[in-house]
Amino acid sequence: MRLKFWSGLFLLLSLVACASNPGRFGHYGVRGSYHGPLQCAPYARSRTGVMLRGSAASWWWKARGHYRRVYHPQPGAILVFRATRHMPYGHVSIVKKQISPHRILVEHANWVPGKIEYNAPVEDISAQHNWSRVRVWWTPIRRMGKRAYPTYGFILPAR
Repeated sequence: MRLKFWSGLFLLLSLVACASNPGRFGHYGVRGSYHGPLQCAPYARSRTGVMLRGSAASWWWKARGHYRRVYHPQPGAILVFRATRHMPYGHVSIVKKQISPHRILVEHANWVPGKIEYNAPVEDISAQHNWSRVRVWWTPIRRMGKRAYPTYGFILPAR
C-alpha cells in the first residue's frame, strides 16, 4: 500500500515537472515557432526570463522573495491568474502595454488552445480597481469574454 502511494506521487510529480520544463517544449521566441504542447507558463518563462516552475497559479507564491510583486500593470510584468474551476492551474500573461487605467494588452499562450496571442486586451473589472478581477479578449468571438477571472497581481521580472 505504501509503495503504491509513493509510486503514484512520483508519477504525479514527474508529470508536473514535465509540464513546467521549457526544454521539453521547444523554442517559443520566434512568432508561431514551437514544437509540442503549448502552455502559458513555459511560454511566459521563455519570454521574460522569470525562473519559476509549476502551475501558473503557483507563480504568485513562488515569486515571493525572488521577484517583486505589484498590483498594477507595467510593461513586461506577468499577470498571474488564480486557479478556478474552469482554469485549475491558473494562467499567466505578459503585459505588453497599458492603454488606459483599466485596460492592458497582453501576450500569452494557450488562452485560445494551441495559439499564441500577441496583443490581447485584458480589462480590470474589480470593484476596487486593483486588477483582482479581469475579463480577457476571446479571439474566436472577436470580443471581450463574459467570464470574470480572479487574479493575484503582477510579477516584475528582474531587470
